[in-house]
Amino acid sequence: MKVFVAVKRTLDYAVKVRVKADKSAVDLANVKMSMNPFCEIACEEAVRLKEKKVAKEVIAVTVGPKAAQETLRTALAMGADRGIHVVTDMRHDTELQPLAVAKVLQALGAKESPDMYILGKQSIDGDNNQTGQMLAGLMDAPIAAFASEVSVDGDKVHVTREIDGGLQKIDLGLPAVVTADLRLNEPRYATLPNIMKAKKKKIEEIKAEDLGLSLEPHVQYTSVEDPPVRQAGIKVESVDEVISKLKETGVL
Repeated sequence: MKVFVAVKRTLDYAVKVRVKADKSAVDLANVKMSMNPFCEIACEEAVRLKEKKVAKEVIAVTVGPKAAQETLRTALAMGADRGIHVVTDMRHDTELQPLAVAKVLQALGAKESPDMYILGKQSIDGDNNQTGQMLAGLMDAPIAAFASEVSVDGDKVHVTREIDGGLQKIDLGLPAVVTADLRLNEPRYATLPNIMKAKKKKIEEIKAEDLGLSLEPHVQYTSVEDPPVRQAGIKVESVDEVISKLKETGVL
């Protein structure tokens, strides 16, 4: 089995987000960038399938600028076998949108013929939760989103997915798309020996325009705003005063 795992370069989850002065986008200058946390979970799951002898090859794929190769190297250090970098200077959080990424993955899949695509359920910059679903739609393939458990038996993928009110277990035929939820696994830290080995693993570079696809964004961001500052609370002396304040604000 060949597995595609999509990884995205985003702002590090611990970074304090700053908005540009013109409010056109988030300021990405001189801030730490890392692999999207849900992509880390997806990569970990793909590597675990390889360790279980289910997957023979794990291919990490990213779309982005030259600097996105750092994210691919992280995936290779985690255990992916090789990487594919689709190079574009489009901003990953506003211009490079889910449909464009789904088209890229479909085009690469037509060349590589993977049996399974594993993606993070969403990225922490756009929070769209769309790429996996759009990819499955383009491929006319089955999808299991929000996966919390994945196992493979022959040509069937058994997935436990998180839904409102509980868990749902489904079986998918191959090829299939799976998107990783938070509780699917806990990603490993790349060890120094594996980081050194990752430097020797192959990364294929492909220019986005060479795929013959239109990556033009369909959604235009008109303004990015900081969240409103939370107002300070007040202290009350008694239950009666609490009730009075709640009545004043219309809660009661």
